[in-house]
Amino acid sequence: QVQLVESGGGSVQPGGSLRLSCAASGRAVNRIDMAWFHQAPGKEREFVARMNWSGSTAYSGEDVKGRFTASRDTAKNSIFLQMNSLKPEDTGVYYCAARQPKVGYFTNPAEWSYWGKGTQVTVSA
Repeated sequence: QVQLVESGGGSVQPGGSLRLSCAASGRAVNRIDMAWFHQAPGKEREFVARMNWSGSTAYSGEDVKGRFTASRDTAKNSIFLQMNSLKPEDTGVYYCAARQPKVGYFTNPAEWSYWGKGTQVTVSA
């Protein structure tokens, strides 16, 4: 079993920054694939970024890749999502997810086994 706890959400103005954290327990972050998902109000959960067991990252698109950066600290057994140049459409709940290392699809929430409870991000003037 893997337990995940997110933190770092909050309210910021457009153009601001936040750094989300996801603390893992039950498995080392360099032994599992991990990801960030975003769920906007009234919408489905969508993939944002992935960091696999080896540290390789992938992002949902060029817009996110240019503004968000996924990283990890193995000593803290945590991953992070640095979010810059935030936009109102980034508002929503951000979830951390994990699974056993797997080659293949990773953008579908159904591909992930473990989830945190989420942290709220609100971007508003």
